[in-house]
Amino acid sequence: MAKRNPRSKSKSRTSLPGEPVRTAYFNRELSWLAFNRRVLEQAQSKRHPLLERVKFLAIVCSNLDEFFEIRVAGLIQQVDSGVMEPSFDGLGAREQLRRIHSVVASLVDDVYRCWQEQLVPALAAENIQFRSGAELSEGELAWVRAYFREQVYPVLTPLALDQSHPFPQLGNKTLNVAVSLDNPETPENEKLVAILPVPRILPRLVALAPTKTGPQRFIFLSEIIKLCAGDLFPGYRLNGAYSFRVTRNSDLYIDEEEAENLLKKIEEELRNLRRGAAVRLEIEADVKDHIFETLCEHLELSHEYVFRLNGPLNLLRLMSLADLDRPDLKYPPFAPVQASPLHENVNHFDLIQGRDVLLFHPYESFEPVVQLVQQAAEDPQVLAIKQTLYRTSGDSPVVRALIEASRNGKQVTALVELKARFDEANNIQWARQLEEAGVHVVYGLIGHKTHCKVCLVVRREGRHMRHYAHLGTGNYNPRTARLYTDLSYFTARANLTGDAAHLFNALTGFGRSPVFRHLLVAPYNLHRRINELIRREARHAMAGRPARIIVKMNSLVDKATIDSLYMASRAGVKIDLIIRGICCLVPGVRGLSENIRVRSLVGRYLEHARIFYFENSAGGQPQLFAGSADWMPRNFFRRIEVLFPIEEPALRRRILRHLLPAELRDNVNARVLHGNGAYLPPPRRRGESAFSAHDHFIADARARAARLRQLPVAVPTAEK
Repeated sequence: MAKRNPRSKSKSRTSLPGEPVRTAYFNRELSWLAFNRRVLEQAQSKRHPLLERVKFLAIVCSNLDEFFEIRVAGLIQQVDSGVMEPSFDGLGAREQLRRIHSVVASLVDDVYRCWQEQLVPALAAENIQFRSGAELSEGELAWVRAYFREQVYPVLTPLALDQSHPFPQLGNKTLNVAVSLDNPETPENEKLVAILPVPRILPRLVALAPTKTGPQRFIFLSEIIKLCAGDLFPGYRLNGAYSFRVTRNSDLYIDEEEAENLLKKIEEELRNLRRGAAVRLEIEADVKDHIFETLCEHLELSHEYVFRLNGPLNLLRLMSLADLDRPDLKYPPFAPVQASPLHENVNHFDLIQGRDVLLFHPYESFEPVVQLVQQAAEDPQVLAIKQTLYRTSGDSPVVRALIEASRNGKQVTALVELKARFDEANNIQWARQLEEAGVHVVYGLIGHKTHCKVCLVVRREGRHMRHYAHLGTGNYNPRTARLYTDLSYFTARANLTGDAAHLFNALTGFGRSPVFRHLLVAPYNLHRRINELIRREARHAMAGRPARIIVKMNSLVDKATIDSLYMASRAGVKIDLIIRGICCLVPGVRGLSENIRVRSLVGRYLEHARIFYFENSAGGQPQLFAGSADWMPRNFFRRIEVLFPIEEPALRRRILRHLLPAELRDNVNARVLHGNGAYLPPPRRRGESAFSAHDHFIADARARAARLRQLPVAVPTAEK
């Protein structure tokens, strides 16, 4: 982690009168790498079942891919373009790259040490074995050669490197094998080089002789190709074969002001991504020097962006092991429960009309969210549905319901965020399907991603129109709703649904400065209101009154907001931050942040819900919000985000007495951030037992579902 820069000239405008200005910030990129280190710790920990540890290791590698594709690529562009301005932590782009290289090199070493020294032996002890080419028995070798001839050889295309064969355009994150060849009839060592690009269609992890009984045996496809590569070069001597992988800049650049058709422009840029500049080369550690230099030269990569790996490339491919039928090596099964009054046999609109409903995923089923859209599609009283879509699943029931609603004659509007990173192609597909069904598809405001999670239903009830809303912290994706912790809030409160209607009008029409009275909406009022709420807590603390802030979110990066939190801490506000990933705030510094505690939870589920508690308000009641926004500049100023107040007393109690306290009590999944940048397990008092928030929420959801099954279904009819 980056250290404090005591000589930083950055000044906070939120300091208290008469107090010296102090600044302290962790570097964003190094903080993200610290998060990935916490994911690696899960792979190293024996408290997780073995195949779950393998999945954590695969996630680490997937995270690093994205880090290089986007964050490192951006820093390299800054250096190349001569940008000298440091980030607010005081580090310039070149210095950040230097530190990133050091941290990543150590992280990658530990990833492969975990694989080779911990997971491979543990898997072997469970009769799941991995073979290298040198370890194959005679029978296994014969099977591998037959597999190569039948399944691999027909789709490989050898590409020579010489004066008449230019260096090929290698796809981003694709597997390639470089081979060193000689003509056996000539005395000199010619060191000929050829490349074998491996099509993505081929499985990277191959089950060896899968029909045979005994231990399950696997071999990586790269090992098979290296063993048999000589078959592709008859008449030449194979001196060595080495798998490698190139990571390229994958950040889409879209000038929305100039793009006549945003959808077509993004499609064009997606086709260009495979030609993005190389930002990382991964290659086997024992590669020949002349091959190493040839690749670096043609890829225009200096050696600090090259990682020699002591093991198979792209450990993300280990994720396929999760499909093995070994329940004894996985988490005990848990299916999200039906613990709310919303279910398929209840009219959602009748129920929501009388009460707000809160769901906590993945402990509670995501089905009521899908059912709301499905019921709206079929209900003859529903006239219109308005829906945001940031990321959704491959066979989305929400998209199908919107299409059905349009076919049923309802007015359906979908705000599809085409620029959701790495989901651009999927979202283009959804946009086209929706348009073909007659749905009004729009792409939000120019220069802003639509990241908020809002569904609004307009329903005629007698002589009146009533609005119903679903407001969430997570995407409309049933698949990730089983893996991410998120909140879903259903309401018919006119103050909230009215603001939601204003939001959709601003996004689909023209609205330079819409007014939101109850929702906090970026880029309009969110940043200003959050900082006002923090300053209000500080004023209460200075006046000797109780003051408290609890925040749960993914990332804390925005400098102005961090400065506000520092100011509040100096004023005496007690602040708890539950930040899963990046945190640029330095906690526990005397005279600056001694009243701030920061913890991160990494475990079975991905912490994704955003919750914000401020003890004081103009009306005297603590304020509680949830929504889609982290505290980052992009969320405050470059995205459409929504935070919504939770007003139903019973639902507020559930969050404030059960959800947040459990996460603050966790001493299993939690790591506490210290002022030196280290994330350490929280200390336990003598006799204190282990407590996992994830396990607690699973048990609580099951108990709530059991109680619900014993109660008669009652549909309230009271008006709001």
